[in-house]
Amino acid sequence: MDTLALILSIIGSLNWGLVGIFRFDLVAWLFGGQAAVVSRIIYTLVGLAGLWCISLLFRRGRHTDGD
Repeated sequence: MDTLALILSIIGSLNWGLVGIFRFDLVAWLFGGQAAVVSRIIYTLVGLAGLWCISLLFRRGRHTDGD
């Protein structure tokens, strides 16, 4: 789960970088606009992944066999 959350967070950060530098929303471009259902699902998953990654801050230094 941690790896998936990190991958989605990276995708989100790359997309925001493109928006900030080039005013280009890759997710919206690929999936039919910001209001498209698929785009909204991806935005939601990226947001949830970001929330999950907050937990990584509090687990630093602890290793579990599930990671």
